[in-house]
Amino acid sequence: MTDIEIARSTPLLPIAEVAQQIGIDAEQLEQYGKHIAKVPLSLIDESKVKRNHLILVTSITATKAGIGKTTVSIGLALGLNHIGKRAVVALREPSLGPCFGMKGGAAGGGYAQVLPMEKINLHFTGDFHAITSAHNMIAALLDNYIYQHRAEGFGLKEVLWRRVLDVNDRSLRQIVTGLGPATNGVEAQAGFDITPASELMAILCLATDEADLRRRIENILLGYRYDGSPFRVSDLGIAGSIMVLLKDALQPNLVQTTENTPAFVHGGPFANIAHGCNTIIATKMALSHAEYTITEAGFGADLGAEKFFDIKCRKSGLQPSLTVLVATAQGLKMHGGVALDAIAQPNLEGLRKGFPNLDKHVRNLRSFGQTVVVVFNRYAADTDEEMALLRQHCEEDLKAPFVINHAYMEGGKGAAEMAQIVVDAIENNPSQPLRFPYADEEGLQEKITAVATKIYGAGQVTFAPMALRKLKQATENGMSHFPVCIAKTQFSFSADATKYGAAEGFDFHIRDIVINAGSEMIVALAGDIIRMPGLPKSPQALRIDYKDGEITGLS
Repeated sequence: MTDIEIARSTPLLPIAEVAQQIGIDAEQLEQYGKHIAKVPLSLIDESKVKRNHLILVTSITATKAGIGKTTVSIGLALGLNHIGKRAVVALREPSLGPCFGMKGGAAGGGYAQVLPMEKINLHFTGDFHAITSAHNMIAALLDNYIYQHRAEGFGLKEVLWRRVLDVNDRSLRQIVTGLGPATNGVEAQAGFDITPASELMAILCLATDEADLRRRIENILLGYRYDGSPFRVSDLGIAGSIMVLLKDALQPNLVQTTENTPAFVHGGPFANIAHGCNTIIATKMALSHAEYTITEAGFGADLGAEKFFDIKCRKSGLQPSLTVLVATAQGLKMHGGVALDAIAQPNLEGLRKGFPNLDKHVRNLRSFGQTVVVVFNRYAADTDEEMALLRQHCEEDLKAPFVINHAYMEGGKGAAEMAQIVVDAIENNPSQPLRFPYADEEGLQEKITAVATKIYGAGQVTFAPMALRKLKQATENGMSHFPVCIAKTQFSFSADATKYGAAEGFDFHIRDIVINAGSEMIVALAGDIIRMPGLPKSPQALRIDYKDGEITGLS
């Protein structure tokens, strides 16, 4: 059966019954229909957050063939529950951009999904719409402020705040606003990013409560006055209005898996252009109600995992007990130089040549102090010989536990071995306290260089004049203690999407900087990465349809 057929054939429990499994009373829920609910922030218990186990799921460098981190994450939660542990999965919300562009859905696969799949992949509880509306409300109010006060001599030398839309629309990357008569506003260059790149998305994901959310919103840097001083949301006096739009979105969303176990799905930044992790609030909510919480970070470990550790954990105090590194034979063969159209064919030599990519990710994760378990996400075309070769490499050369994930076909039963290996690793060899590649007090340029050289393997890091100017502005305005978030291609350790494998010694160029004063991180744009994706020649939207009362094409 297809993913969507499996999803529809799964009997769903009322969300109140799902909540009761982890000790949440139905009276405390704000229900969105029968199978979705918002959970109040008051149910977070910091003592349990520190006591229970957090497991990160990340992967080798992404390929166009896919890796399957979400399926593994959900499968691990199912497997842990299957062996008698109380486990919850905490994931990001899907974006409409990839759903209608490349992927068609992002709620897991096979018998390891979060449900109701169609609602999660589409409008869900409206969190993305709230973020989009709040972001664009700030843009409209800023434009109006400039328009209404220009006669008084007010103006901004530089406007930094762009608009966002949760649709892949390359035509909106660069636009001009205010065209026409003077009553249409002040003519200006502007543009759109995709909603997962919105600073408000990052703020939602990094805020710890309502007060912290308001503080971060007020600190958003909108631009610079002609005297060089920063102009923030607090100067507009609109933080309260933006809070009104985001107050419901701040509460984490509770759903269920294909085996009716609880799952929190909340927040959705991309890891190639943002920090790629679900909300701190949802992660802490899960840790408050389960012995084991499984979460994932987007794309490969060089992107999602690095940002999970360096940004999310650094600022929240979260300490993962273990990291799961997902690998596939097809992905490794692609990194070993095998052509995309041939990676499903048996090729032991191609697989072996892809090992350096896996090895580099393992070394990087261990440099953070993490215990690593390698999980092989099996596809139908994989051979026993290929799996045996990879097992031997992991166990003998890397000294890392290796296990095959069967959750896609068998659900929790098929993930029981994976779950037991993870539990044994946590009990016998848990991760050490996190070690970071840079300290808070280091300069921003030094932090970017540290990530690029120590994690990516760059030989040289260069900065465009515009990037250096913005780093100087950030430092002068007291932001040098912020962590850095490097935006780059997901397909390579380098900024060149064609450099597969374990690229080393390359030149790494930072062309621009985005100052996120509210989310308190500095985003460095490397190579030709863009914050508003385009659609492919044959977008998934061509295959999504609504027939006879049912949605098709989301799997």
